[in-house]
Amino acid sequence: MDWGTVTTEDLIEALREVDWSSPPRPLNEFFSRFTLPRSSNKWNSRLKCNLYYYRTNYFIMIVFILGLGFLWRPLAIFAAMLTALTVAFLNDSFAGTFSEKVTRTVRRVSPHLAAKMRPPLTPVIRGRPSSKRTIYICGRPRWVFVSLFSAASFLLWFVSCGLLTLLWALTIGLVGTLLHASFRTPNLKARLNTFREEFRAVWRNYSEL
Repeated sequence: MDWGTVTTEDLIEALREVDWSSPPRPLNEFFSRFTLPRSSNKWNSRLKCNLYYYRTNYFIMIVFILGLGFLWRPLAIFAAMLTALTVAFLNDSFAGTFSEKVTRTVRRVSPHLAAKMRPPLTPVIRGRPSSKRTIYICGRPRWVFVSLFSAASFLLWFVSCGLLTLLWALTIGLVGTLLHASFRTPNLKARLNTFREEFRAVWRNYSEL
């Protein structure tokens, strides 16, 4: 795959749809080999490839830095957890898995309530969905949960007076991610993993027809 032809919008869309439940890459691989990119095109391609391949590692690294920044602010740590959960809801795979697990847990206590948490059926015309698939969480559109958790996390950030610490921690985490993605040499395993992800996406789209 030529990552140089992948646009930023395509990368964001891929990160939104890909499964984030996969474990992080081993540390000996994460810190294996670093080289300077030979050109701006090589740097652009390497940056996108590493952001996609090491996405779980970068997410854990940013959360860890946030945890260190709010070590003495328990309320801010809870706000950071809500913020991370809000961002995770934007991923289709995580939102679907979260909704299924919550619905399955509620079904053990109240099957009637669990039935109301099922997403509505999407009408199908000529073997294809009539409109773009809407993601539901516990029977409600995803934007409802994203809005509620965003408002709650912002309120906690304001009450804990940790907004400045949040900005510093995010800056350090994002700069560290950018530096690693820029200088970490993509290995053959990353390229093969990309091809495998492409095949799965194509097969999933084919099976939905």
